[in-house]
Amino acid sequence: MSSTGNSVARPDAIHGRQGLAHAKRLVVKVGSSSLTRSDGHLDTVALNKLVETLAAKAVAGAQIVLVTSGAVAAGLKPLGFAARPADLASVQAAASVGQSHLIAEYDRAFAKHGLIVAQVLLTASDTVRRKRYENSRRTLDRLLQLGVIPIVNENDAVTVAELKFGDNDRLAALTALLVRADGLVLLTDVPGLYNKSPKLPDAKRISYVGELSEIADVSVSSHGSSVGTGGMVTKLDAVQIATTSGIPCILAATNQIVEALNGGDVGTYFAAGHRRASGRMHWLAHAAVVRGRMTLDDGAAAAVRNTGASLLAVGVVKVTGDFEAGDPVELVGRTGQVIARGLAAFNSIELPQLLGRNSRWLAEALGERFDRPVVHRDDLVLLD
Repeated sequence: MSSTGNSVARPDAIHGRQGLAHAKRLVVKVGSSSLTRSDGHLDTVALNKLVETLAAKAVAGAQIVLVTSGAVAAGLKPLGFAARPADLASVQAAASVGQSHLIAEYDRAFAKHGLIVAQVLLTASDTVRRKRYENSRRTLDRLLQLGVIPIVNENDAVTVAELKFGDNDRLAALTALLVRADGLVLLTDVPGLYNKSPKLPDAKRISYVGELSEIADVSVSSHGSSVGTGGMVTKLDAVQIATTSGIPCILAATNQIVEALNGGDVGTYFAAGHRRASGRMHWLAHAAVVRGRMTLDDGAAAAVRNTGASLLAVGVVKVTGDFEAGDPVELVGRTGQVIARGLAAFNSIELPQLLGRNSRWLAEALGERFDRPVVHRDDLVLLD
């Protein structure tokens, strides 16, 4: 751990930050608190400063995806709200009005640098359903190939609770997976992660985190700003999604963006995990909606966890849920501990007759179509 002003970064931290500084494709997330004034209205000065830095990075050759909050806050003044309303209908109305104001400001700001922006509104369904996930990925990839700056936000005007990401931090992490980013930058109103509340005089900034287990004893607040929905908890959740998928992250204050993007020792750098899974496995581990559950006996659980084996019907003792072949399911041990996620090879109606049966019996009694894993190892990702 290091203090904010006079710390000496570890060599691996310096190397990691420099690598991120030269990243080809970056996802940058900015929160509502960084884009609004104290009265809750959109701060166009702050927005233009942010765009100036991102535009310089883009002109230098980097591909930038901006995940932005602020739609609801941007809609407060036009609708005459003194503060963020409490009822859902008014929040969605503010988001609907504010979204157009927000994107218009971004459009004008990036246009000054000769850059085109594209508005991309996402709901959780766009990343949790495989077909929508692929469509979203192709769209974002093509926009970046064309030199466009995709500006991503949750579609607050139409989403309801069960279809929401919960905050734009998780949306940013999933967007980084979608575009296979080289780095994720989370901008907020605090200059990084601290070993204790940054309001305390002896609090020290944590400059580098090699593994998330290193900060297991760090207590963080779940509360965000008065105009946003996220807090440090949601940011660390986003960091976990990204780093375990091979994407390094920086958490820094918005006014530190220049130093953060250029490898300076600001904020907190989170190193990426050593393995970078395929996009398909990213989706299965973090974005897919689970449709059912298979409970494994001890032998099958050990084989899946330790040897990378496919799951055979003989090792399944219980099936719950209503799902089709190809839907995501959880694989759990007898105690309910989630071991993995996978794509079911059979639907929930077919599976009960297969449980506990070996491959030879299945082939002879039901036909060769049933002589195969219920979840193939190529369609399986470990979670524990």
